[in-house]
Amino acid sequence: MRDETSKLEFQPSEFSKCWNLDPDVTFLNHGSFGACPTPVLEFQQALRQRLERQPLKFFSRDFEALLDQARQTLADFVGADSEDLVFVPNATTGVNAVLRSLHFTPDDELLTTSQEYNACRNALNFVAERTGAKIVVADVPYPIASPDQVIEPVLQAVSSKTRLALLDHITSQTGLVLPIAHLSQELAKRGVETLVDGAHAPGMVPVNLKEIGATYYSATCHKWICSPKGAAFLYVQRDRQSAIRPLTISHGANSPRRDRSRFQLEFDWMGTDDPTAYLSVAKAIEWMGSLLPGGWAELRASNRAKAIAARALLCDLLNVEPPCPESMLGALATIPLPDGSYAGLQDALWESFNIEVPIVPYPSEPKRLVRISAQLYNTPNQYQYLGRSLLKLLAD
Repeated sequence: MRDETSKLEFQPSEFSKCWNLDPDVTFLNHGSFGACPTPVLEFQQALRQRLERQPLKFFSRDFEALLDQARQTLADFVGADSEDLVFVPNATTGVNAVLRSLHFTPDDELLTTSQEYNACRNALNFVAERTGAKIVVADVPYPIASPDQVIEPVLQAVSSKTRLALLDHITSQTGLVLPIAHLSQELAKRGVETLVDGAHAPGMVPVNLKEIGATYYSATCHKWICSPKGAAFLYVQRDRQSAIRPLTISHGANSPRRDRSRFQLEFDWMGTDDPTAYLSVAKAIEWMGSLLPGGWAELRASNRAKAIAARALLCDLLNVEPPCPESMLGALATIPLPDGSYAGLQDALWESFNIEVPIVPYPSEPKRLVRISAQLYNTPNQYQYLGRSLLKLLAD
C-alpha cells in the first residue's frame, strides 16, 4: 500500500514535460537506464517509419550516410576522430568486443579495481578463465579522501606482466569520477593498454578521448546523452583497430571495399537490426544541448550542482558523513545508510512511497548506500521527500 502521508507538495521541474516519465513516480534513478526525451523518441519514430516505408532503400542506399553523420556528431562531442568510433548496442558489448579480440596467455596479468562494474568484471573473468591470464585487483577504498587513493593502488599493482587495465571512468556502485586521463597516461608510460568502461561519462562530465589517451573506450549514449536505448560506442586507437573484431562476424569480414577501415566495415554491419537508436544520437546531443543557454557545459554543471546539494541534504538528514570529496562527483552521488538491516529497502521505497532509487551494496558489506541521480527533470524537494521517506522506513 502506498504511504502518502509524508509526501511533500512540490511543483514539477519546468523540464519534466519533455520526458515521458510517470508524474506520480519520484524518479531519482536516471543513472541506471537513462530516460529519453519525447522529441528524441519522435525523431527515432520518424526514422523507423522511413525504414519500414522503403526497407531496401533505407539499408542499401541511405543507412551508411546517416550512420556517418551521427558518428561525426558523436565524435565531435567526445573529442575523437570519427574514423576511430563505431556504434555498439551498449558499453558492455564494447568491452566484450575488446577483451575477446585480444590474445592473452598464462604469463599475462589483467589489472582492474575493486569497484569495477560487475558485468565488465564478469567479461574479464571469462577471458581470464579461458586463457589462464591472472586478474590483479587494485583496492580502491570507500569512503575515499582523494583521487590519490585511486592512482596509487592502481599504479602499484602494475608489474612487468601487466598487459591491460580495465577501469571505470565513473563507478556505477559509488558514483566516483576516477582520474581516468592521469591513469591512462601513466599506464601507457608503463607499456600497459587501458580499456575504459565509460558508461556514465559522456553527457555527465566533459569527455575528450584524445586527451584521455585510453587505448580503448566504450560508453553508452542512452544514459546522460539521453539517446534512445540501444545506442553506445566503442573507441579504439587507430593503430590497434586491426586487432579488434565485433562479437558477431558478418559481411564486413571479407568485404572488398577499400574506402573505409575494416574496423568500421565489420562493426557497422553485423546483420539486420533496428539502427534507429544509433541514428538518433546526434538528435539527442543537439536537443539536450539546446535546453539551457550555456549548452552542454551548463547542463553538466547544473546536474552536478544538484547532485552535490542533494547529497548534502541527505547526509544531514541521515546524520552521516559524505563519503568522498565533491571534486570526485558528477551527477551521481551515494550516501551511506546508518548501520542496521536494510533488506528490501529499495522495494519498500517503491511500494510505500513511489520512489525509484537504487540501494546498492556498500563496498564492505553488509552496509548499504543509496545512490541518487540528478537530471534536469529532478527538483530539490524530490530529494527531501526521499530523505524523509528513508527516515520513516529506518525508524520502522
